[in-house]
Amino acid sequence: MSERIKVCHTVALPDPVRLARYERSPELGPRLLFFSGGTALKEFSRRLVRYTHNSIHIITPFDSGGSSAELRRAFNMIAVGDVRNRLMALSERLPGADSAIFDLFAYRLPKDEPQEELHKRLLALRDGRDPRIAAVDDPMRKLIRNHLRFFTECMKDDFDLRGASIGNLILAGGYFNYGRHIDPVIYLFSKLVDVKGTVRPVSSANLHLAAELEDGSYVVGQHMLTGKETAPIASPIKRMFLTRDMHPEGAPEPSEVHIRQKVSDLISKAEIICYPIGSFYTSLIANLLPKGVGECVSRNECPKIYIPNSAPDPEQKGMSLSGCVRVLLDTLSRSCEHECARDQLLNFMLVDTRRGQYPMPLDLAKIQRFGIEVIDADLVDDENPPYLDSNKVLAHLLSIV
Repeated sequence: MSERIKVCHTVALPDPVRLARYERSPELGPRLLFFSGGTALKEFSRRLVRYTHNSIHIITPFDSGGSSAELRRAFNMIAVGDVRNRLMALSERLPGADSAIFDLFAYRLPKDEPQEELHKRLLALRDGRDPRIAAVDDPMRKLIRNHLRFFTECMKDDFDLRGASIGNLILAGGYFNYGRHIDPVIYLFSKLVDVKGTVRPVSSANLHLAAELEDGSYVVGQHMLTGKETAPIASPIKRMFLTRDMHPEGAPEPSEVHIRQKVSDLISKAEIICYPIGSFYTSLIANLLPKGVGECVSRNECPKIYIPNSAPDPEQKGMSLSGCVRVLLDTLSRSCEHECARDQLLNFMLVDTRRGQYPMPLDLAKIQRFGIEVIDADLVDDENPPYLDSNKVLAHLLSIV
């Protein structure tokens, strides 16, 4: 029977020796857990597999824009787009490897063709007549065609195929095939495309993001909050919550959902927990809303680190950097079953104040009074400021483990 002890030690940031060890044996690499969604960690995840094949990615399934919007409207299902993106980013794409499956998952139907023509394109993919599916090797080709068959059988005549992501349709077909369960689909595709990590949605509940703004108004839907498909929010966000009704007549009704045991187990196994860059509310905070997230985080004694956005984020309207930390801590605390100390939820913040464009004021002294150690390092990409360099961030994260 093994015995658990607590060990404290000092580390160098970055630590080239530690990085070399991970790079030499990534299959034995550390279990870094990320609460994320969207595409902010896409390139980061691709580089991550060089050092570890054991990372854990808890993804928000509450997206309501783009291709996911039509799928959710038609089938009352969770969003699968961010799951698809992360699976493909963690699939080790070696030089010279067949790119057919990657190209197919990234392919979108045209936005400017009649529905009849788009339907013909989809059927050509399903029946194996399109060169994109013909280029995929068996057994993956048969599996994809089977999932597209499930999708076309469920698809109603009014389904809008303009700009539809084929990768999303494939995952949706698998979702229907497995009785509206997403985990078996993720597991199967992870094995077939050799995903170097674990990807799970934080919840399997069909819910939407809602926000009450400081001016008293409400906004419902992830795509209405990001400022990417619509105008940026006119007033700062006062609180964020989950709701079932995408189009309420009055104020949206909050809905409570608890994380599943599978997600709880993944959080408990993490060797470092990271709250990373990405849309602050719709990617990060959204993942912390389900009940039980904060409780599981607090019980894991591993280091917890926040990496704030180094470039402007429309969702952070009217917020300071210390305000972001406060919202992060408050959201985690609300998903706890018991009162938790701050150092059980967050220990470090990784920033580059010299070149990053963070929400002002920085209030670093106030953040430190929260009991959080601020690591101010060279993180910004030399060729693309003020955005962070994935290699620099990885070097610091991996050196902490």
